[in-house]
Amino acid sequence: MIVRIGKPAPDFEAVGYLNGEIKKFKLSDYRGKWVVLCFYPGDFTFV
Repeated sequence: MIVRIGKPAPDFEAVGYLNGEIKKFKLSDYRGKWVVLCFYPGDFTFV
């Protein structure tokens, strides 16, 4: 899978935390909306 600047991002599913709940999110659920994605290593890891 190749990600290119200016092209739509490939759809994916991720687990996240929202309003006190852990739930699954799909990028396609936010089609047509602005989305900011931030990735970082888990807390308390040696990465």
